[in-house]
Amino acid sequence: MKKQHILFILSIFLFFGYACKKEHQINPDPNLKLSFSADTVLFDTVFTSLGSATHQLRIYNKHNDDLKISSVRLVRGESSPFRVNLDGESATEFNDKIIPAGDSLFSFLRVTINPNDLNSPFVVEDELEFVTNGNTQTIKLLAWGQNANYIVADKMVTLGGVPYPYHIVADSLQTTVWTNERPYVIYGWALINSYGTLRIEAGTRIHCHQGGGILSWSDGQLIIDGTADAPVVVQGDRLESYYNDTPGQWGQILMMDGRAGADHRVSHAIIRNGTIGLNCQSVLKGTECALRIDNTIIENQSTAGLYSILYAVEAKNFVIANCGSANVWAFGGDYRFVHGTIANYWSANEHANNVGMQIQNYTLDANHEAFYYPFNMVMHNCIIYGKQKDEFVTNFGPDADSTYFLDHCLVKTERFANSTSGFNHCLFNLEPYFANTSHDFHIDSIASPVIGTGNPLLGNEVPFDLDGVSRIGAPDMGAYQYREN
Repeated sequence: MKKQHILFILSIFLFFGYACKKEHQINPDPNLKLSFSADTVLFDTVFTSLGSATHQLRIYNKHNDDLKISSVRLVRGESSPFRVNLDGESATEFNDKIIPAGDSLFSFLRVTINPNDLNSPFVVEDELEFVTNGNTQTIKLLAWGQNANYIVADKMVTLGGVPYPYHIVADSLQTTVWTNERPYVIYGWALINSYGTLRIEAGTRIHCHQGGGILSWSDGQLIIDGTADAPVVVQGDRLESYYNDTPGQWGQILMMDGRAGADHRVSHAIIRNGTIGLNCQSVLKGTECALRIDNTIIENQSTAGLYSILYAVEAKNFVIANCGSANVWAFGGDYRFVHGTIANYWSANEHANNVGMQIQNYTLDANHEAFYYPFNMVMHNCIIYGKQKDEFVTNFGPDADSTYFLDHCLVKTERFANSTSGFNHCLFNLEPYFANTSHDFHIDSIASPVIGTGNPLLGNEVPFDLDGVSRIGAPDMGAYQYREN
């Protein structure tokens, strides 16, 4: 009886304890937000056939009151390759989910991929959107959409206040070779470390995600080793037709101070639709390292095709076309251009004051103070043309030596028209008759003034044009010889 009496008393206490327990109320305060186990869910599985993968995301209410999630949805809805299972229910959208104070919900995210669908993008993206008390919070969902070699950033460095997420692809004293067996997809930055070398073989396709690219750290070396039949192509990772000519889809190929005897080389490459095609900056070591370019097309960059600070650059048989600020933008350094076509008919922003070439002997720091660098440039058998009245712009200050010499070139300019200082046997403001100013810079008319008017000595130095056509004897200006249809 005594034992039963004690149990009876305990049950009364338990009853009143539960009866008196304070109920948590749903709090509508907009300052209360959800927390998550991750801000990005990355499905890094690379399938070899149609398949799916599942990851978990945990949703936390770290507050002292209950929260009601008004809606949870996949932004792409039914068209999304992702699916969500939330609290045992599978859908693309959910409403009025309550998380008790200090509690959490489990969600399971699944993606289904056909890696052999060549029309799908390399990086498949969506967002999982949560709306709570009027606040919208999103979780990024990322998956690999095709069979490829994926270079995914796993470290972070800050340069000039800008964060660069990166993955080392060629470490110090290491030579890494990228082959053409499968495309390379760069998510973040593929970094060449000091005294490392990355060599990219002919026919390799490289796709960079938005904001990323290739970064050669100080004393690193980049070698792009394409051929006429198998160029190396560097572009964005969106393959839909809409993105065929959309600029600014990815970042740039950035080369810092290089070491003497380890020049960067870009041969038979097509670099398109980024922010800056080739960006070479050598403030600390001057022109110890050269960037050597041949048989290369750089086009449709949102800022510049070739951007250079105090670098030594030699380019032969090249086209740099249609960039948002300047096709070639050089600040100090030593430059030699032979048989190049620099054509700017940028149309993405009709009000942009973009030019074919801008050269200057100084840069401005964050306080707008000028730093001067010596500048020297020679150009032979080149075309500089476009929509502006002046496609050749110089901006030189008095505190550094600056020289330029254009020989047998066609130049669109009002400022220097018929000038003899710095120009030798040049033509001014004559229409070159390009085949298509949006993407094809072959000469398309027998009336073009560039036909047969190049310097023969320089034609012999670069005996074949960008298509492999002989120019010996009577070279045309620019990257292409004229051929009758």
